[in-house]
Amino acid sequence: MPIAATDRAMRRELYLLALYRTLEAALLALAVFGPLQNAFGGEPRDPALAAAVAATYLVGSVVLLLFWNRPAIPLPGQVVFGILLDIAVATLATHALPYAGPGIAMMLLFNVGAAALLLPLHLGLAAAALASGALVAQYLVVLTGESALRERPLAEVLMFSVSCLAMATLTNLLGRDMRESRDLAHRRGAEAANLAEVNELIIRRMRVGVLMVDGAGRIRMANEAARILLGQAGAEARSGEAARTLPQISPALAMRVAEWRRTGQSDDVPLTVGDDGNEVLPRFTRLLATDDTTLIFLDDTALVSRRAESLTLAAMGRFSASLAHEIRNPLAAISYATQLLEESRDIGDSDRRLLQIVHQQCMRTNTIVESVLSLARRERAEPENVDLVGLVRGFIEDYRETCPEDNASIRQAGQRPEVTAMVDPRHLQQVLTSLTNNAVRHGHQPGEPSRITINVEQREGSPVIEIIDRGPGIPDAVTAQLFRPFFTTSEHGTGRGLYIAHELCRANDARREYVPLPGGGACFRITLRGGPVMLS
Repeated sequence: MPIAATDRAMRRELYLLALYRTLEAALLALAVFGPLQNAFGGEPRDPALAAAVAATYLVGSVVLLLFWNRPAIPLPGQVVFGILLDIAVATLATHALPYAGPGIAMMLLFNVGAAALLLPLHLGLAAAALASGALVAQYLVVLTGESALRERPLAEVLMFSVSCLAMATLTNLLGRDMRESRDLAHRRGAEAANLAEVNELIIRRMRVGVLMVDGAGRIRMANEAARILLGQAGAEARSGEAARTLPQISPALAMRVAEWRRTGQSDDVPLTVGDDGNEVLPRFTRLLATDDTTLIFLDDTALVSRRAESLTLAAMGRFSASLAHEIRNPLAAISYATQLLEESRDIGDSDRRLLQIVHQQCMRTNTIVESVLSLARRERAEPENVDLVGLVRGFIEDYRETCPEDNASIRQAGQRPEVTAMVDPRHLQQVLTSLTNNAVRHGHQPGEPSRITINVEQREGSPVIEIIDRGPGIPDAVTAQLFRPFFTTSEHGTGRGLYIAHELCRANDARREYVPLPGGGACFRITLRGGPVMLS
């Protein structure tokens, strides 16, 4: 327990002791100055001493009552001063008012016990011993001075003395146990509060939506993920007086909860909630066995799909790497056999040209294999200062040799003689191949060959390459998923071409985007990092 909190608790107890002391002083003053003096035991032996003691005690108790909460005065000092005042007043008052001696001793017994409650054990026992000694000393003085007062037995004085010591010991031990229990309770309370804050933070930051709904359908708690999934309605559910019930926010979810409460079984079919039409899979559990308060967990199916997709990508990456390794060996054999055939004198010029095409395509396929391996290994790109106009021109010439004119016509646009960019040329070749293949397959009208244009230009200070076709275009519902892995609209496609192009662009700090054309067709735009001007 913090020191400040302990000091406040002990000062409250000191205040009660000071208040009780003031009550004692008032009773003593009433016994001395009041009209019913004889009712308190008779005439005082020493009226002047009795009046002085009563007045001093009343003033001193009031002063202690006023100064009980002064931090500048140490608490043990106030307690010690107060008990010394109590002992002195009790001793003198017993001498001045002999017939009130037992009552004064009883009040002193309580004061000693209360002081020992607030003091260390050794100081509490010292105060009790001092009080006992004062009572015995006062009795001895009276015993030697006036035989008429011998009716008060010595056993009574000794019993009060022993009671003071016993009271001081017991109250000190009791006070120590009380303080330890209070400290333990405060620590446990602080730990519980910290744990509650940690739990609230964890629940608030969970990606799974969490709702707490009572039996009447009122939302008692909703974390950030739940409010996002529920949309604007979920945000209003936390607005205090304007809070809405679950049936108002999501009637379908409220029906699921009611069905689960009735049958104990939950439906595994995803549910559409919120203003944005988010799909969630709700799960339910009771907060208490005797209450209808229900915890609702909302699993975002999109997040679950992305996790499954990530696992699939990891598996496909390992598979692609192993497959690429297997392709390299026969590819190397084909390339080597082609080179041997080119050296043969029995092959004509036309066949030799075909062998050159085979060799070039082997080299290109090997580049693709290397790119797939680098993606699987998460290798960084090796950018170079590349002339995009010359690279695209060479790409088109090579592509025309492998793609017949009746399948697609491909041409280069742009009037600039040179556009430079910092990019890995191997990666850019594969990106162009992937996007051009996609345009050949999908970018044509029924019964017509694809017409593809590759445009290279400088736009807003950045080099840009555009692959444009004149096909039917891409539906708006599909554009958001174009570059997702394994997404394809073709029954013969794998959905990896555009994804690999996307990853290669990201590896080269390039921005790729799909741009629909007003007159029909599709445009894939690649914005690269500009390179220094190449000097001829």
